[in-house]
Amino acid sequence: MAKKVTTIPATINRYNAAPLSEVRKRRVAAYARVSTDQEEQLTSYEAQVDYYTNYIKNREDWEFISVYTDEGISGCNTRHREGFKSMVADALAGKIDLIIAKSVSRFARNTVDSLITIRQLKEKNIECNFEKENIWTFDGKGELLLTIMSSLAQEESRSISENVTWGHRKRFADGKVSFAYSRVLGLDKGPDGQIVVNPEQAETVRLSLRG
Repeated sequence: MAKKVTTIPATINRYNAAPLSEVRKRRVAAYARVSTDQEEQLTSYEAQVDYYTNYIKNREDWEFISVYTDEGISGCNTRHREGFKSMVADALAGKIDLIIAKSVSRFARNTVDSLITIRQLKEKNIECNFEKENIWTFDGKGELLLTIMSSLAQEESRSISENVTWGHRKRFADGKVSFAYSRVLGLDKGPDGQIVVNPEQAETVRLSLRG
């Protein structure tokens, strides 16, 4: 005898946790950040802004709010990220329903800051989506995945910092010191990489010292 199966229709969107019966468009914002002001990073920054503006506006069920940005700012903490702080404030004030970011590391590289912010937003029924990792914070496993990914991003940032510091110490130990020759009058970089006196400019320095 065949069993009778009753299909219960879904009431919540599996991708964004929004009720399927919801008529009002979700108010959506995006966050874009680059950590340096180098040209290739600026290109990435502009690309992120352009991408998310078009991505949100092309969704009929979404209302575009803004792309919040921080340029040339580290993600290790939120203290100096004015764009990030403005976005969170607007969200908590009831202006945003969903925040999209390229990845967890673009959002924050500090696990504590990241989780505190996410929990504050969730309490106000505001969801975040991290595209690269496909994490939706209203998903049951979203916070666990976010904790793991934030920890990895934080460890990566710490490792890079340690490697840079080690590189500087190694150059110092080898007698190789970074020197801003273009900003110093009277000194040049010699063919062997050592500091040498520029005779013409040195005379100007001597005259100024005689005063």
